[in-house]
Amino acid sequence: MDYIALLLLITFVSASIHVLASGLGGRKKKSGNTPSFPPGPKAFPIVGNISLELRNKPHQTLAKLSKQHGPLMTLKLGSTTTIVISSPDTAKEALQKHDQAFSSRTIPDAARAFDHHKFSMAWLPASSTGWRSLRKVAAMEMFVPQRLDATEAIRHKKVQELIAHIGASCNSGEAIDIGRVAFTTVFNVISNTLFSADLAQYSSNTSQEFQALIMGTMEEDGRPNIADYFPALRLFDPQGTRRRMTAYTAKLFEILDGIINERLQLRATSKASKAGSDVLDSLLSLVEDDNSKLSYNDMKHLLLDLYSAGSDTKSSAVEWAMAELLHNPPKMAKVREELEEVIGKDGFVQESDISKLPYLLATVKETFRLHPPAPLLLPHKAEADVEICGFTVPKNAQILVNVWGMGRDPSIWPNPDQFSPERFLDNDIDYKGTNFELIPFGAGRRICPGLPLANRMVPLMLASLLHHFNWKLENEMKPEDMDMRETTFGITLHIAQPLRAIPIKSV
Repeated sequence: MDYIALLLLITFVSASIHVLASGLGGRKKKSGNTPSFPPGPKAFPIVGNISLELRNKPHQTLAKLSKQHGPLMTLKLGSTTTIVISSPDTAKEALQKHDQAFSSRTIPDAARAFDHHKFSMAWLPASSTGWRSLRKVAAMEMFVPQRLDATEAIRHKKVQELIAHIGASCNSGEAIDIGRVAFTTVFNVISNTLFSADLAQYSSNTSQEFQALIMGTMEEDGRPNIADYFPALRLFDPQGTRRRMTAYTAKLFEILDGIINERLQLRATSKASKAGSDVLDSLLSLVEDDNSKLSYNDMKHLLLDLYSAGSDTKSSAVEWAMAELLHNPPKMAKVREELEEVIGKDGFVQESDISKLPYLLATVKETFRLHPPAPLLLPHKAEADVEICGFTVPKNAQILVNVWGMGRDPSIWPNPDQFSPERFLDNDIDYKGTNFELIPFGAGRRICPGLPLANRMVPLMLASLLHHFNWKLENEMKPEDMDMRETTFGITLHIAQPLRAIPIKSV
């Protein structure tokens, strides 16, 4: 059933319930201590603010509303009270001062497919033993500096393969789909770290298939779903969200099961393979340990989180950075000039070089400011009534942090819609969770665990693409004619039209 038609039907059927509820409510004693919720747009009975245009580019709609109602705003989405945070000060108070109270998640119905919310590091409450255990395992096996240093050779090799693939297209003048090749590279970095194998190829449709599956899961997680606004409708799945999510997840688990079963057979015949050469071996050893709290199901859902969430966000960041530089040729010239000066004409970019490239790093920061991978982050949930800025955030409220809106706020950033890496050359603002003007990966205990990998991969890939090749738009398109509009695939932010550009070998 069409979303709007379903919404109208619910509104009509619920009207009589509202009248009855109002009558019954009138018999109750009024409390003199009614909490003062943050201001917000007027809500209709039963449906609340669902009629607002939140299905497409909700971050933009919420940013406009915050200008009218303030940086702490209340929306009523069906039976769900939603608090929207749109300023660094309120974000700092919520994610730092009240970090523990807001460390749980509002669970979308889509995340309940295969009971993923019960095993997922992304959706488990931070107060749970399971979340702490998974977070520790993920950090130790993938994201601590020692582990990242140990897997640097994998990243270097996969970026070299990316450069070789693009180099083969130079003679033909063929345009490259930047988002697709970036996704394939990041996906294979993660799959080699996890499984010691490539799971996608540049020259086949496999990367497109994986990308479609992963983007499908993220889209369903973030898509407005009437069953999330009215939990009584979950049983009926009126928009088919859970059904589609189940299908995507089943295919991804089928791939994972095949990899795990093959590894188990290898371990059964070779003791040497149990030494922990990759993340999968380490996780299997943990599962087999009698004292471990990690189950096979925990491991499988953790692997799903690691190779799903990490691929799309990093590749979209590279695509947005390339789009902005192609749209602003003088900025691209500055990055390439810096690269030639530091790396030399014929050298390969190493991770150790990145810290010597301030303009490149400023370009990455500016990209995250304008195009944060998850413009509203993942939803937080209030575990108790909390007072912020003189208002009460009620228990069980959903908390959305509009990092996109903060990145476009003229009171924070002069000329906020202008792509200007220079703004980051004269300050120490970073995106690692302590400068609340720029928190594309969140902050506090729910900060994205993959941030350390993104901090290495995005600058390395971008620098390599720009150092080895000059780029021009296909079909003789002029930079000013580029389509820089954005679209959301559920949780993540993408450029509306996939970026295609022609590489030219640097001489």
